[in-house]
Amino acid sequence: MSTWLKRRPAISRRQFLQTGSLAAAAVAGGGLRSGEAWGAEQALAAPLTEFGYGDVSMASDRHESQLMNTHAVLMALSDDSLLKPFRQMSGMAAPGEDLGGWYAYDPNYDYRKGFDLGFAPGCTFGQWVSALARVYAITGEEATRQKVLRLNRLYAQTITAEFYDKNRFPAYTYDKLLLGLLDSHTYVKDPQALAILEQTTNTALPHLPGHAVEHDHPWRTDKDPADASWTWDESYTMPENLFLAYHRGAGQRYYDLGLQYLDDQTWFDPLSRNENVMNGRHAYSYVNSLSSAMMAYMVAGSEKHLRAAQNAFAMLEGQSFATGGWGPDETLRAPGSSAVYDSLTNTHHSFETPCGSYAHFKLTRYLLRVTRDARYGDSMERMMYNTVLGAMPLQENGENFYYSDYNFDGKRVYKEARWACCSGTLPQVAADYRINTYLRGPQAVYVNLYVPSTLRWNESGAALSLTQEGEYPFEDRVAFTVTSSQPTELTLHFRIPAWAQGAEIFVNGARQKGLAAPGQFAAMRREWKSGDRVELELPLKMRLEAIDAQHADTVALLRGPLVLIAVKEEQTAPLPKVTREQLLAAKRVSERRWQVNSAAGPVTMLPFTWMGSRPYTTYMKVS
Repeated sequence: MSTWLKRRPAISRRQFLQTGSLAAAAVAGGGLRSGEAWGAEQALAAPLTEFGYGDVSMASDRHESQLMNTHAVLMALSDDSLLKPFRQMSGMAAPGEDLGGWYAYDPNYDYRKGFDLGFAPGCTFGQWVSALARVYAITGEEATRQKVLRLNRLYAQTITAEFYDKNRFPAYTYDKLLLGLLDSHTYVKDPQALAILEQTTNTALPHLPGHAVEHDHPWRTDKDPADASWTWDESYTMPENLFLAYHRGAGQRYYDLGLQYLDDQTWFDPLSRNENVMNGRHAYSYVNSLSSAMMAYMVAGSEKHLRAAQNAFAMLEGQSFATGGWGPDETLRAPGSSAVYDSLTNTHHSFETPCGSYAHFKLTRYLLRVTRDARYGDSMERMMYNTVLGAMPLQENGENFYYSDYNFDGKRVYKEARWACCSGTLPQVAADYRINTYLRGPQAVYVNLYVPSTLRWNESGAALSLTQEGEYPFEDRVAFTVTSSQPTELTLHFRIPAWAQGAEIFVNGARQKGLAAPGQFAAMRREWKSGDRVELELPLKMRLEAIDAQHADTVALLRGPLVLIAVKEEQTAPLPKVTREQLLAAKRVSERRWQVNSAAGPVTMLPFTWMGSRPYTTYMKVS
């Protein structure tokens, strides 16, 4: 798809409640730096577009093993087990094994007596269908396509009002079903997907609030007011996929519903004015809702919502860990507070990893597409290499990795409950590495992530490929080789991370002076021929990042995008005391291992993806 929108409707709903003018199609504007507000309206070019899932093949074992693991688990789940909670809640015969965990239906569920079993029946079904559809777009495997078609038809038989009436999360579940059907329509070409979506929407709407309702606010008067779980639904995240449904041809009603469910008064309006209203909000869902703001800009042209998303991202950076993660105990924190530092001792639930990274990747991809600002790619890269890429594998019995742990006594463990929400987002994350790595502009390719891979596409009648090789982020050199059926003029843009001081670019061995400015995309326009080679040198220097300004002596050690984490001999054993100078002098002793020399002996440092089951600490106190 060469442009984002073929058409754009009149803004309607009282001119989008006077949210602002349509975005101009002009020169790309820059993004915000941490703490800045979006000021005067900025003219932006048409957004960059995504390549197709099948346009990119990955050659990274870490990325591919995550995709293969999650896909194998989903393919092995029986149809009857997947449909069981839908059938049970709709009063139908429900053969097959109960999956248990969050996915199960328990009519007597009470979180006060036992939180996990039966918490969110069927909640991940739509995400799993979405992930299967995306994998089909990658592989073209017919068995995957047939499973998607079969599940959609079986699901269509279970669409009843009873399912939504009995569900604590009708908006959350509808939102996931909506995306699963959209991805079935888009990637599997299911001819019935949009009709099933209409049936789903018609059935769900009477059981949803008429507008976005904040987390923890009661709105279902027929439910037990003493049971807080009936207030945990997430209607404020729905506009992203509603707008996407309109864009993919589902009809005008989805555009109107997207406007209807925007959480403006208490969330997007103050964020657009650069008022930080994050404190106390559920972390994953409210960051996820920022993608709705981006879609309000991209589909409806609301600059207010673009400002809200830009400002919110800067606020989020201000309370993020060095890994890129955020939201200890699934809660956003007040600006300038010590809450993130305090979490290093008072919780092991530091970052809701697969769900949080999925939300973060979507938001940064939208922002990068709109602004072309390399800082969003930097953020995406940091999160990828330090959080979700190190998630423990999804298990066949539903055990799933949920929290990254940045406690001083950290450990990697599975969540107590099976089939939690992160079992739904991890398969989507694993498929989406492809669309995060490269983006497309007019006669241009933006290389966003440095992962061994090959991009294949057509440009001006030529068939091209761009193959990326190297051991980054463990080595500082990344090499690209162009293959083209004929000489083709286009611009290749390469992200130069903000930390990459002294970066250099070589084309066919010749150094390109003045191009590799840290924090920007280096643009090279030329007539590219088969065999042309681009090499990046991104110096991977050691640096320290404090947990916050008030605790400058509590730091994480980084090398390029990687956080190097201290391995502990025992879970609660104290680490030897180290100085800043000793940390910065860490020496590489093997391919994936560094060592810090302290007065009390050596300290082993590893990236999160290689931590295994060892106890560790992400932050160290230095003298």
